[in-house]
Amino acid sequence: MRISAASNASPIDAIAGATVARFLADWRAVAGQTPGAGAPVGVAVSGGADSLALLLLARAAFPGGVVAATVDHGLRTESAREAAFVGMLCARIGVPHAVLPLRPEMLVRGNLQDRARAMRYRALADWAATCRAPWVAVAHQQDDLAETFLLRARRGAGLGGLAAMLPSRPLRVADSTLLVRPLLGWSRTELAAIVDAAGIDAVEDPSNRHPRFDRSRIRSLLADSPDLPPARLARAAANLRDAETALAWVIDREWRARAETADAQLLLDLDGLPAELRRRLVARALKMVNDVPPPRGSGLDRLIAAVDAGAVATLAGVVVRPGPRWRFAPAPPHRSP
Repeated sequence: MRISAASNASPIDAIAGATVARFLADWRAVAGQTPGAGAPVGVAVSGGADSLALLLLARAAFPGGVVAATVDHGLRTESAREAAFVGMLCARIGVPHAVLPLRPEMLVRGNLQDRARAMRYRALADWAATCRAPWVAVAHQQDDLAETFLLRARRGAGLGGLAAMLPSRPLRVADSTLLVRPLLGWSRTELAAIVDAAGIDAVEDPSNRHPRFDRSRIRSLLADSPDLPPARLARAAANLRDAETALAWVIDREWRARAETADAQLLLDLDGLPAELRRRLVARALKMVNDVPPPRGSGLDRLIAAVDAGAVATLAGVVVRPGPRWRFAPAPPHRSP
């Protein structure tokens, strides 16, 4: 970790005007509006090269309209020192910076990286509210898209799982703050070059190379496989995102035509529909009845097969009865023996 002190020049001065213009175009495509002092963009900065490049680009594009935060997961002994390093850089370029420490109540079940991710987004959402930031920008980029595509393909994911991550989405449910990803068209190499030109040595998280983690192994595979260019894999994921968006539009239309509520039940006509449309409509019906995201994959498929065969089936707290229109209702509570 180092910030060059060879001259009095700001790290921002090393960023070419054409690079800033490219970032501005990508930002407007994702967010639509320009941040300012009264409505800043919050930038999540870990100290890695990708997030440092995002910080520098945002500061160059929106002087006075950027705030930054580093989530200290407390998972490594170096994390406090890395957060302090980011704070030093922010002070040098005139960006307010906050360190968001671990809060035990933010932890959820799941593997280590899932727990860290959940905590990070919850902490960033709370921080953005205090800063009145309409956006929180994260540094997911083209190589991340390629890695995620291969990770999910290996697990047999369907269209929704293989589709590229959304350029923007609510940071959390019923939250007006948007999580934005303006760097999805930038490669890891391009972002590292911006940081190098600014005279900064980025933080290197050893977990990014540890074979214990699936993503690290996929990253190594891509580095060693010229026949798997990240840009092409990212393009495939983006094409699938377009297909997913189109399919969601069809589902909305079919839902309006085929679903209705009567006698405290949700009625759904699935006649004549392809399997994927039926699957998605049933999943939506389950969520509408019980307001809990239903299991996907094999659990959902087993429910559909059972009801197709004329049986009454239950999933995610919802009982489903067959007929010309399937009937969805809350499952009765379990009785104690």
